[in-house]
Amino acid sequence: MNDVDFILNELSGLGDPMYLNKMAHFGIDVSRAYGIRVPHIRQLGKEIGRNHELSLLLWETGYHEARLLATFIGEYKMVAEAQIDAWVSDFSSWDVCDQACGNLFVKTPYFKSKVFEFAKAEKEFVKRAGFVLMAEAAVHLKKEPDETFLSFLPLIEVHACDHRNFVKKAINWALRQIGKRNAFLHDHAIATARRILGQQNKKANWIALDALRELNSDAVLRRVGA
Repeated sequence: MNDVDFILNELSGLGDPMYLNKMAHFGIDVSRAYGIRVPHIRQLGKEIGRNHELSLLLWETGYHEARLLATFIGEYKMVAEAQIDAWVSDFSSWDVCDQACGNLFVKTPYFKSKVFEFAKAEKEFVKRAGFVLMAEAAVHLKKEPDETFLSFLPLIEVHACDHRNFVKKAINWALRQIGKRNAFLHDHAIATARRILGQQNKKANWIALDALRELNSDAVLRRVGA
């Protein structure tokens, strides 16, 4: 399981042309993909175990599922800033972006600086990465102070007018997750959503209205004690 060619052969054998069509339907770049469901890739990752060197080699193959697998077996403690920059520049699909950010990048010491760098980027999936990092941090970094997330809210407000599907969905995701973290951040997320509505920008309205719908729901209000 340490041989790249062997692993690619295993992945090829798991490929499903019907699922490949579903991937394309959901906006995933399938130009170099086999058509494999994520649970199958994750299971293969468990069989391989953590192996950062192999993770880097799999990424370099350029195959969609090999890159997903790379995010599952990589070791976040060994992720350098240069690796983050290189991988993010390679992103061509939202799912690889999300897995790399959630499984590896958000756990590194670089995540906050990369939020501010990537959120201001022009490239669609680089920009998405900035907001996915916000959302993943809000969910998983339990000890991160509220000040970190307060510093992210102005970015959400400024960039809410980005009309690109995979960017606006990530911005919405980040706003909702920050608002669900606790009562203090809930209030600030609500205020941010209302300011976004105040921009009177049709492109931004969906982000704000969808976030307000969830953040004002009974379930979320009970969760944060608001």
